[in-house]
Amino acid sequence: MSILTSFAIAVACALVYAASLPVEAAPDAKASAKSPSRNVTGTVRSSSSETVVVAGRDKGKDNEWTFTVEPTTNIRKGSKAIIAADLKPGDAVQVRFVERNGKAHVESIRVEVRKDAPKK
Repeated sequence: MSILTSFAIAVACALVYAASLPVEAAPDAKASAKSPSRNVTGTVRSSSSETVVVAGRDKGKDNEWTFTVEPTTNIRKGSKAIIAADLKPGDAVQVRFVERNGKAHVESIRVEVRKDAPKK
């Protein structure tokens, strides 16, 4: 047998073996699939650097959400960027979040600025 024939047989065997292996999805394929974002509007109950608690209405019922704040969370009050700890109880907010691993992770928070509030 020539070297070329031996090589061709080896390649054919490797292809047959590879084709017989089961195909598996990536281990976290479902977890890494992007969940759809949701929006809620409500009032801040409490906040810290890691969480924000917001009360509001969802599907006609009173509800309260505890959101996980991440370093990438975009929080704005008017045109000013702020941090979660700057949120005050009673602030009217719109929160955009995604559910991951049973927790609501904040993508962005927009604080509604009252027009009648005195400017500093």
